Amino acid sequence: MMDFVYFAVIAVALYVVADRLLDWLERRRGGHFDNRQLVYLAIILPLALATFWLVRLLGG
Repeated sequence: MMDFVYFAVIAVALYVVADRLLDWLERRRGGHFDNRQLVYLAIILPLALATFWLVRLLGG
């Protein structure tokens, strides 16, 4: 049961971090990306893989 709670909290945190990072990148660029979904995926995928790898490593 706690695994689900951990997963949900991490998923929400990853969503917020990736969204803010995408917004920051767009502000620096001066406009929206044409393929915004692909940029978002390129941000959240490595974050998710690294985070869940770290959780598995620390969790045993």
